[in-house]
This record gives sequence, C-alpha cells and structure tokens, in this order.
Amino acid sequence: MPKVQIFDKAMCCSTGVCGPQVDPVLPRFAADLEWLQSQGHDVDRFNLAQDPGEFVKNAMVQKLLSEEGVECLPLVIIDERVVSRSEYPSRENLALWTGTAMKTKATLPMASGSECCGGNSGCC
Repeated sequence: MPKVQIFDKAMCCSTGVCGPQVDPVLPRFAADLEWLQSQGHDVDRFNLAQDPGEFVKNAMVQKLLSEEGVECLPLVIIDERVVSRSEYPSRENLALWTGTAMKTKATLPMASGSECCGGNSGCC
C-alpha cells in the first residue's frame, strides 16, 4: 500500500477543524484521509505549528519551502513523490494516486414512459 504524507500550513490543531471560522474544505479532506486509512493506507498528517521537526526531516519539503515558502502548503506526498501542492485534493484524486478503487454510488432506477408511473397512465 502506498504511504501518504500530508504537510499542512500552521493550524490551531492537527486537522484545522476547530475555531470560529473553519475552512469548509478541511472537514471534507479530513474525512477523505479517514477513508484512505480505512482502505488500508498508511496516512501521516503533519501541521507546521505542531510538527515542525517532520518538516525539517524531509529534504523534499525543506527544498519546496525554501523555494516557494509556505505557499506550497499543503503538500501531499505519496511514496516520496509530491502529487499535490498548494491545495487539498479531492477523494477521487487521492484514490487515483494511491490505486484505490472507489465504490460507485448507488442510484435509484428510473421508470420508463411505458411503465405504470410513467406518462399519463393514471396509476400515480
């Protein structure tokens, strides 16, 4: 299974889902990471304010921070390769990059015009 690492900007807590004004993207991304973990992936998330040592230990992260500053955050690294920077990716992209199958959403069948509840049959 691919190893997933997220390097976030400095936030008040590990996920940024706290305080009076929560960015609506953060709860969605936190749920997407939980989903990845439930699929068996090793997911590590580091916050610049709380885990500065992890940023220092990673040469790739150090290089990007020195070249671009904190504007490159968040960084998403999968198996030591930067796959996303400066934004939180969608669950679909995380699934694609990790080779994780997504279940298709169940849909209700649609009635055709020739069935009981279609058209002007008078049964509905």
